[in-house]
Amino acid sequence: MRKNIKIAAAAAATAAIALGLTACGTSSDPGAKSETGAKADTSKALVVAASPTPHADILDFVKKNLAEKAGLKLEVKEFTDYVLPNTATETGQVDANFFQHQPYLDDFNKKKNTHLVSVGTVHLEPLGLYSRKVKDLKGIKAGQTVAVPNDTTNEGRALQLLAENGLITLKDGVGTSAKLSDITDKKGLEFKELEAATVPRALNDVDAAVINGNYAIEAGLKPAKDALVLEKADGNPYANIVAVKKGNEQDPRVQKLVKLLHSDEVKKFLEDTYQGSVVPAFGTAAKS
Repeated sequence: MRKNIKIAAAAAATAAIALGLTACGTSSDPGAKSETGAKADTSKALVVAASPTPHADILDFVKKNLAEKAGLKLEVKEFTDYVLPNTATETGQVDANFFQHQPYLDDFNKKKNTHLVSVGTVHLEPLGLYSRKVKDLKGIKAGQTVAVPNDTTNEGRALQLLAENGLITLKDGVGTSAKLSDITDKKGLEFKELEAATVPRALNDVDAAVINGNYAIEAGLKPAKDALVLEKADGNPYANIVAVKKGNEQDPRVQKLVKLLHSDEVKKFLEDTYQGSVVPAFGTAAKS
């Protein structure tokens, strides 16, 4: 059983953020001044917020197999939503996070006035279209309902996937910022917008659903096998990143973590464990 702290995406947790995130329990007093960036205390554990699967699993692999030899103390805290990890990183309750892609981070910074930056990409979780009612794309017909994530970047990403596979037509040039209002031809389909984490639970209630890779895996789906169609990996801007608050990019612990996440050992772990459902994508963050 994992010993990491799990933090539910609930109103109580949001309130805890505002009051100092005492429920998160960082390794130091959040009110105390401490050195950051290149001057950070390397004797302290690097606290990283992560989604349970696959992000925390990948970090656990690093912690158990690579970190000690590299002289890195690593603490993983699990969050089950897409908001609190960034808020905790901004307020200093955690040192870094690992759960999101660059377009989502860019949108979050803009809307929440946060100051988070990427220090490197790690992997891609291909977004996929799933169904328990039809066996292939030809089974998606007029009158059916498709669930999509309701956050700005992932909804646009979902609509692009549907458009690329001929299920809808979008306005020219809308790109990853596409909204339901940008659909020029629904081809008779109806859409249900849901918070990304809840989409897998709605799969029995809709005809098909576009599900984020991490949530698909958590729900017991095998993207490489079960998806009707998956995003292409080549040139994909949605590789998941390690993010920190601006100014902390040169923290030696962060640099060490990124180096370990880009190692041959992690590459093999991703390929052996996820078999195409999580694809290595080591490098700098792609521009959104």
